[in-house]
Amino acid sequence: MYLEIEPLLSIARDAGKLVLDIYNDKKQFEEVKFKSDQSPLTLADEASNRLIVDRLKLLTPDIPVLSEEGEDVTYEVRKNWVYFWCVDPLDGTKEFISRNGEFTINIALIKNGIPVLGIIYVPVSGMMYYADQDTGGWRIDADGIKSSMKVDKNSIDWVSVGSRSHASEVDKEVLARYPIVARIAIGSSIKFCLVAEGSAHIYYRHGPTMEWDTAAGQAILTLSGGQMTTLSGEPFLYNKPSLRNGSFICSAQYLTLRD
Repeated sequence: MYLEIEPLLSIARDAGKLVLDIYNDKKQFEEVKFKSDQSPLTLADEASNRLIVDRLKLLTPDIPVLSEEGEDVTYEVRKNWVYFWCVDPLDGTKEFISRNGEFTINIALIKNGIPVLGIIYVPVSGMMYYADQDTGGWRIDADGIKSSMKVDKNSIDWVSVGSRSHASEVDKEVLARYPIVARIAIGSSIKFCLVAEGSAHIYYRHGPTMEWDTAAGQAILTLSGGQMTTLSGEPFLYNKPSLRNGSFICSAQYLTLRD
């Protein structure tokens, strides 16, 4: 399936503008609810979700949409999907609430369990990252300058990137097994993009995530030449009976968890 990328990038940018409008409006910004799992839900999550889902349905009416803030879809229905959109309308809600700017808009296209297109937009910085199977990985900065992305497979000194909000002792223990000389802590799916563009070399996540947290990042990373696998080196797949992910390793080259 071939899709024009620019209309999809426009959806991400427009969702980002909505999010920024709420981010910069004190009254709307402070209106936060909590979901059943006690994770925060802002007006920005809801507004971004409505825009993205509505626009994707108009653009690709035959492709179903699975979104963090959308309706639950049973596996009995999902198991028959060949293609579907996997959306996180505001990845890094905690970063949004803490006002550090490290939140993103994530849109991914999944085919038979594999991410084949990914878009990550950072509204505060204006950075756009995307990748597809036809053209590989790309970055567009706030001035509109576009450059291709490739992971750095040659460095012998690695930079690791990890979560600002979810770092764990297990993460530190695992990363101690690799030739890491520097560490970056940053929120949301930006971590995938740093490995994809060669600014970092490894990202290990021990704690749970959901499919919409990782789908766009995995597409961007792998289509820029990187790897994302389970800890045993198995492919990291989507549209599972449970949408919850296990631990994973992202890197510039193939590796598995070492003793």
